[in-house]
Amino acid sequence: MSDLNSERINQEDQCNEEIKEFGQFTLSENREQRRIHLLSVIGEIEGHENLNGNTKTTKYEHVLPQLAAVEDSDDIDGILILINSVGGDVEAGLAIAEMIASLSKPSVSLVLGGSHSICVPLAVAANYSFIVETGTMLIHPVRMNGTILGVPQTYDYFKQIQNRITGFIAAHSNIEKERLEMLMLETGVLTKDMGTILVGEEAVREGLIDAIGGIRDALGKLYELMDHAAEM
Repeated sequence: MSDLNSERINQEDQCNEEIKEFGQFTLSENREQRRIHLLSVIGEIEGHENLNGNTKTTKYEHVLPQLAAVEDSDDIDGILILINSVGGDVEAGLAIAEMIASLSKPSVSLVLGGSHSICVPLAVAANYSFIVETGTMLIHPVRMNGTILGVPQTYDYFKQIQNRITGFIAAHSNIEKERLEMLMLETGVLTKDMGTILVGEEAVREGLIDAIGGIRDALGKLYELMDHAAEM
């Protein structure tokens, strides 16, 4: 086996391992000669506690260093975020969203199956966002798990968390904070719960997502943003 073939096989093995372990990959074989970091957010956002082995997760301790590496790399021109997640740890999700929003590299997000709960900030954190026609976004108040102390300070704390979430979403999308809170507290949509499910075009009409589209549209927009960044 030649050295060239051996190197190619090693590179393919490394790429397959990155996809398997981190859900991340670098797209580079395109006619525009751009290098795009692909980040997939799937399953549940895992925070400080490990979920069971049967649960598909996106681990924030994997994602944050990768985003830092993307920002620091001269070889990466942009980032594409694919989202199909039920939500998860609030602090971890917000940390990832803040990292995405603070990148200097152009970024585009694409909501596929769903972008629920704390993944709503992830979807709007990119420079431009897409959702497929059948994609869904679930907006609801902050959930409380475990033992809750019935004191005013506890409820004030959860209100502060919710304000951080709604403030971030409103700042990175075209929806008003007051309208977002109305959707969160809606009681006529979800059975035995409060909140709102937005499907495809509804998310665009509400101003959460920029446009309906798929992978072709997302990549096309990212190429456009990267070209614009290169001209500056």
